[in-house]
Amino acid sequence: MKFMKIGTKPDTFCTEEATRTVISDVPSDLLIQINNISYLLHKLQFPLVPKCGLLQRLCSDSGDSEKVSIELHDIPGGEDAFELCAKFCYGITINLSAYNFVPAFCAAKFLRMTESLEKGNFVPKLEAFFNSCILEGWKDSITTLETTVKLPEWSENLGIIRKCIDSIVEKILTPPAKVSWSYTYTRPGYSKKQHHSVPKDWWTEDISDLDVDLFRCIITAVASTYMLPPQLIGEALHVYACRWLPDTTRPPPQTDEQFVEKNRRIVDTIVSMIPGDKRAVCVGFLLRLLIVANYLGVSPVTKTELLRRSSLQLQEATVNDLISPSHSPTDPEFYDIDLVVAVLQSFLVLWRRQSPAAASASESNGSSAQFLGTMRKVGKLIDSYLQVVARDANMPVSKLVSLAEALPDIAREDHDDIYKAINIYLKEHGDLSKADKKRLCRILDCQKLSPEVRAHAVKNERLPLRTVVQVLFFEQDRDRASNSKAAATHDHHHKHKLLPLMPSQSQSQELFSTGKQTVPTSRELDIHNGHGHGHGKLKLGAADHHDKFTSSRGDHSTRRTNVAGKKDYPLHLQTKRSDGKFPVGTERKIVSSTEIQDQVEHQLETGSGSKLDAKKMIQRGSRSDHGRDKGKDR
Repeated sequence: MKFMKIGTKPDTFCTEEATRTVISDVPSDLLIQINNISYLLHKLQFPLVPKCGLLQRLCSDSGDSEKVSIELHDIPGGEDAFELCAKFCYGITINLSAYNFVPAFCAAKFLRMTESLEKGNFVPKLEAFFNSCILEGWKDSITTLETTVKLPEWSENLGIIRKCIDSIVEKILTPPAKVSWSYTYTRPGYSKKQHHSVPKDWWTEDISDLDVDLFRCIITAVASTYMLPPQLIGEALHVYACRWLPDTTRPPPQTDEQFVEKNRRIVDTIVSMIPGDKRAVCVGFLLRLLIVANYLGVSPVTKTELLRRSSLQLQEATVNDLISPSHSPTDPEFYDIDLVVAVLQSFLVLWRRQSPAAASASESNGSSAQFLGTMRKVGKLIDSYLQVVARDANMPVSKLVSLAEALPDIAREDHDDIYKAINIYLKEHGDLSKADKKRLCRILDCQKLSPEVRAHAVKNERLPLRTVVQVLFFEQDRDRASNSKAAATHDHHHKHKLLPLMPSQSQSQELFSTGKQTVPTSRELDIHNGHGHGHGKLKLGAADHHDKFTSSRGDHSTRRTNVAGKKDYPLHLQTKRSDGKFPVGTERKIVSSTEIQDQVEHQLETGSGSKLDAKKMIQRGSRSDHGRDKGKDR
């Protein structure tokens, strides 16, 4: 910080009540009143009037011996600035710096203490100090610019603001390698002793002390040169927001409307200055601005813009970025889940609007990897957020379900994370009604649970019986499919191995006859020659699932042909009979699952049943199918 010392005499101003007097043998003949302070000074014995053009004009009508009284209530800087000018005229020592330059300069200009009245007057001395010291320094320019807030009109008319901004912008645009002046940089983990190079954002912390309007002028001037990347502009906005915006974890002050209005203006200004580049600011900063905007109640235009920008980068956010306390007096919950719902809805609107064709492709078959990957990241984020807010004792089921259902189906590759959120909510809300439990678990797709989670769900006593039965049913269905696939693979391997030696057993693998493909008919003639009998047995429809894997038990000479004597397709490839009905095995499976669901519905309505009953029902369904298969074999 630069200083300028003017004058050599000691301070002889003394105060008695509200009167300031210069200690002198000469009686005072000039009374100057400024606000509530009265100054008893001299007209001619000391060079006060000769150095002030305004005082000369006001005293010109009075005689030399007459006492003059003047009111200067409108002097810029008030009594402090006037006293600096008066002490300069009396030759009393004064110290000038960036802190008091603006009021002193404005007051000197007001009193017309120019060089035309006397060489070496106060105004030319102040101009020299301003140009050679203040504008050449980094922090001096910022401090001087900061003090112009108290005298904005005078500072603007005298060119102080413009010259300070030009000096600051010029230094910001200086390459970091050429920065040689002192600056403030207190970021965590940074030490000037360890880092010899100057960081690119060295200037952001110092200019954050300025008023928001002056800060906007500097950022606008820097951005208009296009010499700095948008990320640096965004970092400056981030530092300024951290410096001034309030803590959202505390309730907003209801009585201090000036505080709220000032911070609203800061949010509006910062949002208006965010560069158009998508990567100029991180999504965490945008979401924090959105949280603060909601906290302060800013204009709908600002909130809409923040929602749009946040949703564009939502896939980059973390759970901590979304967490914000609710300050609504009507909502008892702690977390502001409505804000997250608004961001997600904005994301879905933009996601479909950017490329409707790609979005449609993603919803149908997942062909667009970019859109699908973005949606999956957002799905993981929302499900992780749900696990956090599920611990809120006051969080209603409706809000949790609305956020979970807002995601499209393609956003979740599996339902393990949403199951965890449901389990946490059920654990924290032990008094939840059966209807709310059903509503909560309705968002769960049991087919998309991993084997580990399904095993946990079967034993989870907090889940409704309907959900447990669904998990058991899909678990058994998966096991049946797995066993059928394994048996089919084993049977195919066995027949393929015996084909060269036992051609009579390979009829289920032959698809062509006499070099031509034949169309399978709905009727099949099974000719049995095991006991030497030549009679045939006519079967309608495809053979059931059980016969497919047990055909090698009996006669190895069994061969299936169509009515024309040509070989037919393998029986397990036929899916429907000619009468439009499903094969017997498929019909049994459908009937079995329907019976199970009916029994579950009956138990749910009557209030009977348990998780053990559900398991038994599944087991009875399995044993029933097995019994039917054995009976048919006999």
